[in-house]
Amino acid sequence: MNPEAIALGDTNLDFSFAEKRTLMNFVQTILLWILAGIAAIPLISVLYMLISRGGVRLSTAIFTELPPAPFEQGGGIGNAIVGTLVMVAIGALISIPIGVLGGIYTGLINPNGRFSAAIRFVGKVLTGFPSILSGVFVYAWLVVVMGTYSAIAGGVSLAILMLPTVLLTSEQAFRMVPQRMKDAAYGMGCNSSQVATKIVLPTALPGVMTGVMLAVAGASGESAPLLFTALFSNYWIGSFTEPTASLSILIYNFSAMPYENQIELAWTASLVLVLIVLVFNILSRSFGTRRV
Repeated sequence: MNPEAIALGDTNLDFSFAEKRTLMNFVQTILLWILAGIAAIPLISVLYMLISRGGVRLSTAIFTELPPAPFEQGGGIGNAIVGTLVMVAIGALISIPIGVLGGIYTGLINPNGRFSAAIRFVGKVLTGFPSILSGVFVYAWLVVVMGTYSAIAGGVSLAILMLPTVLLTSEQAFRMVPQRMKDAAYGMGCNSSQVATKIVLPTALPGVMTGVMLAVAGASGESAPLLFTALFSNYWIGSFTEPTASLSILIYNFSAMPYENQIELAWTASLVLVLIVLVFNILSRSFGTRRV
């Protein structure tokens, strides 16, 4: 490439593979595409198996009927879908207010305080907290006290797993609000509460919602904590204080059965669960790319 042509504004800039940088850029680009394709093979293969084996049973009955008993044919997973959504909703109602308020404190009110540092440390520790320990903790403190497995206990165990994600992403969203926006609001005569509600919260809302959606998506596929808290039920949920079905536990139970009908339902439940998680991830991406 001729430097003089660039300096004179020549738009006919043809790349030549004879140049070392051009050749290396081309080779590295191809190599990265190949590595990305190899990394995507497991994901594509899993999706193919779920669609090919689980998609066969997709119908209205899957969403409206109860799981069949052994030796029975047909049936559905409607109660497990409802139970999963109910327990995730309970977990969200608990974790979102606490996590967002914690993010406001650590990211806006007192970002450099010792208490904020302690909250931040606990949140980071909880991100690596084994999910089964959440179930054991809630079992000891709630299931034993209530004397029964329940949707409430399942929702509380999911809330523990959702809380650190909501907290840390909310804090980061509040800290990323440009200081000049706050200074401009103060310069126009706004007080601290007006700056927080009119400037900071609307600006940080896409980031907060991204964290919420990611937390909900992660909680939707959890199974270990629900084994100790919600257990399972073959019936529709009638009360929040009774054992409740969930997709992850249904998959766990039916995949180990020696009946073809139950195994097919396990594949279909896996596909439905992946679709639910996919929807939440798409929502998180849409909120993350939105600008206020």
